[in-house]
Amino acid sequence: MLEKALKGSKTYWTWIAVLLGFITVGVICYIQQFNYGLGYTGMSRDVSWGVYIAQFTFLVGVAAGGVMVVLPYYLHDYKTFGRITVLGEFLAIGAVTMCLMFILADLGQPMRALNVLLHPTPNSMLFYDMIVLNGYLFLNIICGWVVLHSEYKGAPPPKWYKIFAYLSIPWAFSIHTVTAFLYAGLPGRDFWLTAVMAPRFLASAFAAGPSLLLLIAIILKRNTKFDIGEVAQNKLCTIITYAAVTNLFLVGCEFFTAYYSNIPGHMLTLDYLFWGIKEGTEVKNNLVPFMRFSMILNIIAIILMFLPQVRKDDSKLVPVLIAMFVSLWIDKGVGLVLGGFVPTPLEHITEYTPTLGEILITLGVWATGFLIITLLFKITVDVKVMREN
Repeated sequence: MLEKALKGSKTYWTWIAVLLGFITVGVICYIQQFNYGLGYTGMSRDVSWGVYIAQFTFLVGVAAGGVMVVLPYYLHDYKTFGRITVLGEFLAIGAVTMCLMFILADLGQPMRALNVLLHPTPNSMLFYDMIVLNGYLFLNIICGWVVLHSEYKGAPPPKWYKIFAYLSIPWAFSIHTVTAFLYAGLPGRDFWLTAVMAPRFLASAFAAGPSLLLLIAIILKRNTKFDIGEVAQNKLCTIITYAAVTNLFLVGCEFFTAYYSNIPGHMLTLDYLFWGIKEGTEVKNNLVPFMRFSMILNIIAIILMFLPQVRKDDSKLVPVLIAMFVSLWIDKGVGLVLGGFVPTPLEHITEYTPTLGEILITLGVWATGFLIITLLFKITVDVKVMREN
């Protein structure tokens, strides 16, 4: 089956070349960071998690979002998702791989990752995060590849694989719940100290993950003979819409709790994110344009997703899905993580701006993930098209 990834159109190979170009630049920048240290980044004593951990947090949600097609297919025998389930599992593989790469990039020295195994600390959420991330990667590799290989051979998949398929469902919820607990378990950061952090993480995940999956499925429909079907596409739109509404409601709950109760710790971070904070004669507001744009984009995308004429027209649906994905990326991949460091526990305001090298490493990791997804999806589409013909 692997040979199918080595055959493709000119557009396919151009895309591969572009990804390899970004990966090469990212590797060069990472070597510089490895030799110089984390001083190569824009992080500091006050902002110890930057764009790497922000991307990790968002991508865990993208990986977990795949359960929205796996769960109906395996637990409720919803055959409509049969053509897209493997794609959801392979999308999770690419997303989790990027998560692990961002963690290694954030550590500075990759060998430090072995400390989690050599010196396990079960009272730390990082210990459980390591378990659930690697476990989820393992489960999706097994389930996705076994099912696809069986289809390639023209035989039913072995019955034992369903044990791993069923196990992957609660595991998908666990990876983002544990990630949420990493933030909610830090009492010194008021913005993250909220009981709705885990539900908010899951809601955004169930909107962002299926949005990217459906977007890729539409691209495949335009460029190949692979089509997930109108019913499956409509159901995914429904899942995305209501998950996004739930996430927006939880964000609104945060605003109500902060401003109605007039709690300074919660208010200051929201002030910084959406209006800026004045410190002396200077206004600290470098995230304000992004957060306002994210909120407006998210509301518009949700409204448009309710319209039948948008769902049924791919040319209209694609920009809406992009808007949904980008808005959630800004909200969680920028505002949630970076905003949590403002103000510091001593009520100082330290803004964070990633360096060029940091951004290029980030793009390199994203390119690596999309390269993995591209190769896996190419194999999947070729196998399914071959069997249908």
